[in-house]
Amino acid sequence: MATQLDLQEQEQLDELKAFWKQYGNLISWLLILVLGGFAAFNGWNWWQREQGTKASAMVDALVQAAEAGDAERTGRVLTDLKDRYGRTAQAQQGALLAARVQLDKQQPDAALATLAWVADNASDAEYRSIARLRAAGILLDKKLHDEALKQLDAAKSPNFAALVADRRGDVLSAQGKAADARAAYEAAYKAMAPTLDYRRLVEAKLTALGAAPAAPVASGATR
Repeated sequence: MATQLDLQEQEQLDELKAFWKQYGNLISWLLILVLGGFAAFNGWNWWQREQGTKASAMVDALVQAAEAGDAERTGRVLTDLKDRYGRTAQAQQGALLAARVQLDKQQPDAALATLAWVADNASDAEYRSIARLRAAGILLDKKLHDEALKQLDAAKSPNFAALVADRRGDVLSAQGKAADARAAYEAAYKAMAPTLDYRRLVEAKLTALGAAPAAPVASGATR
């Protein structure tokens, strides 16, 4: 004769079977999805680390070429770096370095092309803004003022707002738009920390336009 405990166990087993029959497939698929997602996440992180490690080795070669002032070799390494690991931060950093070397070697068009690649492909807004800011400087030197302003309009990183405003002032000043240049310099001056040395250069530009910033009032000054 079955005991009370045996009957309770049998009831629980029957309830478990009924539950599994109703929800077993759903639970199995959920487990598959969760475990698959976990495996994919780990695999993605491993792939990212692997890509970063390999890209770093190529960046080392690019830095060596850049330090030697070899623009041709720098360009070759950069091409390989972009083709193989173009989505990594190392490739974007390497491209910014390569653009500087190209500009130092009087290759502004090559530098513009390299900076355009960073602006179009970098995942980080700061890298994109740096590229556009430097491109605007090159375009200013080439007297392509409207194109320079377009680059500055597209530089959206808040961390570079002050430098973008300063460069905008340079372009507007070169166009002979003194009032607009003054407004841009004033925006740059206000956005920069008082302790920043570069702020003195912006102050000098404002002074040259007859708009020298007011001297700060000393703390504790009497009326």
